[in-house]
Amino acid sequence: MSINHITTPLDSAILDSKEHYIFYHKMVDFVFKELIVAVQRNNILNNDELNMFKQYCDLLLYSIEAMRVKYMYDEEDNMKVDLTESGFPNYLEFRYLFNDLELRDEYLGKLTPIKTLQEEFLDTLLRKKEPIKRSKLFQAASIVYYSSVNKRFIFNRFVQGKIVNAPKDSGADLLTSWSFYDVASNRPFVCFMYFNYDGNRINDDKEEIYEVLKHTADRKMNLDTMAYGIDRKLEKVSPKLLKRIDLGPLHNMFAKDENELTHTILEGISKKEIPVEAYALSFKIAEVKSKSEFKEGSFFNKQILQRWDDVFTQKYVFAPHRIIQLLYNKTPKLMNELAEPPIEMSNLKIEKIKK
Repeated sequence: MSINHITTPLDSAILDSKEHYIFYHKMVDFVFKELIVAVQRNNILNNDELNMFKQYCDLLLYSIEAMRVKYMYDEEDNMKVDLTESGFPNYLEFRYLFNDLELRDEYLGKLTPIKTLQEEFLDTLLRKKEPIKRSKLFQAASIVYYSSVNKRFIFNRFVQGKIVNAPKDSGADLLTSWSFYDVASNRPFVCFMYFNYDGNRINDDKEEIYEVLKHTADRKMNLDTMAYGIDRKLEKVSPKLLKRIDLGPLHNMFAKDENELTHTILEGISKKEIPVEAYALSFKIAEVKSKSEFKEGSFFNKQILQRWDDVFTQKYVFAPHRIIQLLYNKTPKLMNELAEPPIEMSNLKIEKIKK
C-alpha cells in the first residue's frame, strides 16, 4: 500500500449539526442529478461514456444516501466530510459502510424487532401523546439501513465497468471504463480507455485486464504515466485513448479551502449577495492519445508500446445563473481558462438551517 492510500480522520471534518447534514445530503443529491442532465445537454461526453458516467454517479448517490440513513438519528457519531478541495465524504465513510454491511445479519439480530418497535411507536404517539425519543428513531433508522442497503451498490475505492464495443468513429475497437475514489484528494474519478486487442477472444483476457486496471489505474496520477503503465503490463492490449473525469471540488458554504472559486462563494454568502444554498462544481476532463507506436525489449521478447501525445485537459464549472454572474465579476481570469463558458444548473432551495 502506497502512502497515497493512507487515509485518516484528519483528512475530514464534522459538520456543526444534524441540520447541516440534512442540508449537505440534499445539496449533493441535487447537484449530481443536475450534473448528469447538464453533461448530457451540453454533449460533453458521447452516448457510451454518458451511460457509464451515469452508472458511477448512481453508485455514488446510493452510497451517500446510505450514509444519510446510517447517521440520521445517531447522537454519538457523525459522517466525516472532506471540506478542503473536495466537498465529498471522507473515503473512510465508504469503508465503514462495507464493514457494517459485512456484519449486517449480526447487527439485525441485536436490534429490536420491527413489530415491537412499531407497537412502541404507536403507544407513545397515540396513547401517551409524546414525541418519539431520538434513541428509538435511531433504532428504526438502523433497521432501515441494515435491511435495505445493498453492499453491491456501495461505491468502492475501485469500481470496474464492462468491456464493450467502441463507437465506430473512435479509432479503437473496444472501450472499457472504471471509477475510483482517490483517497488522497477524497474525490471520485471516472476513467475511459479506448483500445485495440491483439488476441482471439477478449473474454479470455478480460480478468487480466481488470486486474491490471485495478492495481495500475486506481489513484490520481499523471495520465500519461497511467497510460504507459497499462500499456506495458498488457501485451495484447493497445490503448489508443485514455480519458479521465475529475469530479470536484464541490464549492459550497461548508468548504474550508483556499480555492479561489470556494473563496468567492463564501465571500458572496457572507455578504448576502448569494443564498446559503449557493454552489459550484468544478469538473475536469483530461485525455491522452497514442500518436505512434514503438518496440521495446530484447530481440526475442519485443513488445509494441504506444508513444503518447501531450495530456490535454479541459476545465468546466457548473453553477446556477446567479453564481455564474458572481464568478465572472470576481474571477474573470479563471472563467476565461474554461473549455467553454460556465454551464448553468438549477438553483438549489432548502429551508433555512440552524446556525
